[in-house]
Amino acid sequence: MIYDFLYNLTGSSVLAGFLIALLPLFAFILPFALFAVLLERKVAGHIQDRLGPMRVGYHGILQTIADIIKLVQKEDIIAKENDKLFFNIAPVLTFVGSYAAFAVIPFSSIFLGAKIDLGIFYIIAVTGLVVAGILMAGWASNNKYSLLGAMRSAAQIISYEIPTILVVLSIVMMTGTMSLFDLSENQTGYFWNWYILGGPSMSLQKFLLIPFMLIGFLIIYISTLAEVNRTPFDIPEAESELVSGYHTEYSGMKFAMFFLAEYANMFAVSAIVATMFFGGYQSPFGYLGNSLNMSWLIPLEQFFWFIFKGIFFVFVQMWLRWTLPRLRVDQLMAASWKYLIPIAFVNLLIIGFITLI
Repeated sequence: MIYDFLYNLTGSSVLAGFLIALLPLFAFILPFALFAVLLERKVAGHIQDRLGPMRVGYHGILQTIADIIKLVQKEDIIAKENDKLFFNIAPVLTFVGSYAAFAVIPFSSIFLGAKIDLGIFYIIAVTGLVVAGILMAGWASNNKYSLLGAMRSAAQIISYEIPTILVVLSIVMMTGTMSLFDLSENQTGYFWNWYILGGPSMSLQKFLLIPFMLIGFLIIYISTLAEVNRTPFDIPEAESELVSGYHTEYSGMKFAMFFLAEYANMFAVSAIVATMFFGGYQSPFGYLGNSLNMSWLIPLEQFFWFIFKGIFFVFVQMWLRWTLPRLRVDQLMAASWKYLIPIAFVNLLIIGFITLI
């Protein structure tokens, strides 16, 4: 329906398709980033017993918009010794890797970009562009702090992708699908059908799986914190050591693109966790649309529940940032290789065994 409207408006199928591809950016990612930056400041303020932004707009709600206007007006500085080509490409590549992940995230039963069977595999693959962009930014900046931050980030993301993939494999093995849409559809009904509680079946398998689903959720949530460089895993941007890490040399809109990619990634990983373990866009209590015989209301309810779950997990990420201290490099790597990976591997074997029998 949206495609037909845009096609009639523009008279071009290519242009209509291009505008549809831009919809998630302008309809959700940009507004969410503005909201998330303000939310983070407010969360930080209240955790530290202060108010956060209060000056621009009512309770500071326009502060982030003022900051964006300031960033747009800033001079785009490129140092003489920078590798200009890679320096300019890096923020674009990082943002594209984050933005492309939204193509397969199902916001409701009708609002999703591509209903492909390899949705989880696609996200794991396309977010690899973020690693390339970060490494490119650190190298091209010709700055020792930037390069060290980029190398830390690449090592961290690659290390924590392993426990993430092991948890994903356990879900795929149990459900037989890699489609995020199918995972959401499988958890329809009420909250006791969610995979965090063993899935939709009411057999003995469900109750045996519950503790291992909880372990899998904790592992993937900790791992995704590390993959998006959030505290206590934010050593690539450690202000006390590396100024700002890999984006130290960036200013203006290039810096804003790194910032936007970070907040887009925060919601993307929260959405994946919500889809895999907490029903995706499914309501925990059934649908008002079914009760009122208003089927058109159901997709809107699904969209609300999906956004609510995603923002809740983003809030927990912010809560942890202003509560926990930063890990050292050796502690960060030990947490993955000595603890998360072995536990995730054993968890995978146990889930496979329960599913088999």
